Amino acid sequence: MTTSTFKSTGHTEGVRRPGRWLALSVLVLAVLLVAVDATVLGLATPFLSEDLEPTGTQLLWIGDVYSFVIAGLLVSMGSLGDRIGRKKLLLIGATAFGAVSVLNAYATSPETMIVARALLGVAGATLMPSTLALIRNLFHDPRERSLAIGIWGAMASAGAAVGPVVGGFLLEHFWWGSVFLINLPVMAVLVLVGVKLIPESKNPNPGPWDLPSVALSLVGMIGVVYAIKELASHGPSLDAGLAALAGAGALTWFVRRQLTLPAPLLDMRLFRHRGFSGAVLADLLTILGLSGLVFFLSQFFQLVQGRQPLEAGLAELPAAIGAVTAGLVAGVAARRFSVRSVVTAGLAAVGLSLAVLTTLDQHTGYPLLGAALLVVGVGAGFAFTVTADVILSSVPKEQAGSASAVSETAYELGAALGIAVLGSIVTGVYRGFTVPAGVPSDVASAAHESLGGAVEASASLAPQTAAALVSAGQEAFVDGLRIAAGVGAAVLLATAVAAWFLLKGQKLADGIEH
Repeated sequence: MTTSTFKSTGHTEGVRRPGRWLALSVLVLAVLLVAVDATVLGLATPFLSEDLEPTGTQLLWIGDVYSFVIAGLLVSMGSLGDRIGRKKLLLIGATAFGAVSVLNAYATSPETMIVARALLGVAGATLMPSTLALIRNLFHDPRERSLAIGIWGAMASAGAAVGPVVGGFLLEHFWWGSVFLINLPVMAVLVLVGVKLIPESKNPNPGPWDLPSVALSLVGMIGVVYAIKELASHGPSLDAGLAALAGAGALTWFVRRQLTLPAPLLDMRLFRHRGFSGAVLADLLTILGLSGLVFFLSQFFQLVQGRQPLEAGLAELPAAIGAVTAGLVAGVAARRFSVRSVVTAGLAAVGLSLAVLTTLDQHTGYPLLGAALLVVGVGAGFAFTVTADVILSSVPKEQAGSASAVSETAYELGAALGIAVLGSIVTGVYRGFTVPAGVPSDVASAAHESLGGAVEASASLAPQTAAALVSAGQEAFVDGLRIAAGVGAAVLLATAVAAWFLLKGQKLADGIEH
């Protein structure tokens, strides 16, 4: 069923499409998996480090390149879905996602793993905007749509926190590649059920797909994110400067090109709407706080506090519970209190939780950490779900794919920046630790690459020296974590203040759309 068909049906069928909730459950599966894949590697990192022996830089790329590629391609893929059909793009993407997951599982070198993760990002970029745009076409009653977006947002947020639990279970019973193979049965169900249940929808007058814009979007996003990552890791450098110039130049050219095209890849005029821009900013920084926190604590629980992978994953479960619960009631809360109060409160909750983590040390008890994760999940669930609803409901239905892509780009860029910027602060502080006397230079070099590397390298030393090396590394890691949490807290609290002003007067739709 196309968009134009929706318009020509009777009011009842257009508003209450049969099977829409079942169709939503299939779409949510795709979102959950893409989000899980962004964080599942956090727990697998120590095992992957031991097997593939990546350098610290390669390890960061393995963790980041998936989100970078998704962020760079989302706008292009959202626009492509508007043109060729969102259902068609979703099914192609799901098939590719399953196939590339096998390549990830059986990677034999750091280089292969980076390429495989990048290809998985290409496939993931086809899934995310398609799912949100299809929800826009499945649910015409704004209240129902708010609940549907709440479920979608809850799964997107929860996926980031569920990843460690799923990964922990698999890592205790199988090898690290198994965290990718779980994608296969889920994607098979999505394709088989989606073919029958999900209606096709697209823009009836889309115009051509502009390939130069696709290239500019990809180069611009990856260039800027790479520059930020390098700057945070190693300070100012020629590489970072050139990447920043290339990225900023490409994005400027992209924006100018969109303003001159009759059928742009992304309608930049949407950003003139204060509420739309405020929602996108809040979206991005909410996920930055959530994903950065989950990524750090996965390593903290395992490498500093010595928990097993499954135990570490379960320890992060409060974030998922909070995100799901808040996501389901976010629409109701925003209508009762106001969009800006709910989003501002959500951002402030994430910021304050990060601020609490500036008091962290190696022996911090779980009650404090669990409470911080729960509050982060609740805050992210409220802020992310309401902003996604604002973004999607503020554009005509024909542009649902492009608007969804903006929301998703904010999500993925937030995830990438959370790991890249905050993670790079942790890495930068960590690399400065003093190695105990008597440690050979090759072991010291490996220990400075990452905390996982220090634990691995210490196996070749005498027990007393090994313990001193690991202890020094853990202390440096926690120092970095505290500084990163402080930076994250400042950013989130500042965004909460900005959201209060940017989202003034913003409301969610109430009436039935025909």
